[in-house]
Amino acid sequence: MLDVILLEDEAVLREELTEFLVGCGYRIDAESTLAGFHRRFDPRRHSIAILDIGLPDGDGLTLIRELRARGEHIGIVVFTARGEARDRISGLDIGADHYLAKTLDLDELAATLAALGRRLEVPNAVQADTWVLEQGPRNLHPPRGRAIALSEQDLTVLQELMCNAGSLVSRRQIIEALGEDFFSYDQRRLDTQMRRLRRKVDELSGLTLPINTARNQGYRFHAKALVNS
Repeated sequence: MLDVILLEDEAVLREELTEFLVGCGYRIDAESTLAGFHRRFDPRRHSIAILDIGLPDGDGLTLIRELRARGEHIGIVVFTARGEARDRISGLDIGADHYLAKTLDLDELAATLAALGRRLEVPNAVQADTWVLEQGPRNLHPPRGRAIALSEQDLTVLQELMCNAGSLVSRRQIIEALGEDFFSYDQRRLDTQMRRLRRKVDELSGLTLPINTARNQGYRFHAKALVNS
């Protein structure tokens, strides 16, 4: 999962951006001041920084100059209310990769981050249309949606399907992954679980879980998938 550090002093917007980007599959460290950024920033881990310009303890442009002067290999996205042409030119001249106004649609921000991650050749950059499964916290991250908490059984089923995305996974493979005996297991229980899982994703994200059913055979996850530990 791609690590992003966010620097935004407005508390409500910082929380909104954090929730949105976590839902897109990013791991976010959020700070409100330059001092907080310097304490939290880890060049070995953070691949992209999203920076506001006007901050309570200084100017974000100064931070960009410092990062570039140190030769930090990090993607920098300015996200600010200062959107005049001279501000954009200044930000890009000193080393920002993108300069975005806060009035834009958040989907555009997500697309910008995905494109920047690909350009930086970050191995785990998350594309905007990727479904992400986190095994540790048992969360499913739909594209551009908030994280969905999963039961242990939901996690096991999705793990089998998403690790084999694009391929048919047999009912027997899923049942045995659940720790059950295939011959004695009432397979109606699996059908019920799949219906509940689809309904949960639909209700919480407004998206259709991309799983096709092969009658009496199994299931296929037919979208881009990333499984993280």
